[in-house]
Amino acid sequence: MPSVEQLQKFIALNPKEPFPRYGLALELKNQQRNAEALEVFAALQAEHPAYVPQYLHHANMLQAVGRSADARAVVEAGIAAATKAGDGHARGELEGLLASL
Repeated sequence: MPSVEQLQKFIALNPKEPFPRYGLALELKNQQRNAEALEVFAALQAEHPAYVPQYLHHANMLQAVGRSADARAVVEAGIAAATKAGDGHARGELEGLLASL
């Protein structure tokens, strides 16, 4: 996985691409930099709501830090995005998470 600094540089060069932001959020999460990771996930969702892979990790992280209501809202948005994209696998994972919230 690239470093946080490498991902930030790539984002600066490609600001309209969602994948580097997703990678940055995951790397921050892996480094236990939860507040920063959640900020990146929130920005990613706001700027790229159709990017389906983000929702499960974002919601799981919110749940892990005790923000279940926020996690539920993210899951619901993710289910809508996955449905619109025709991504049944992601929708199923998100529905499973919703049932556990």
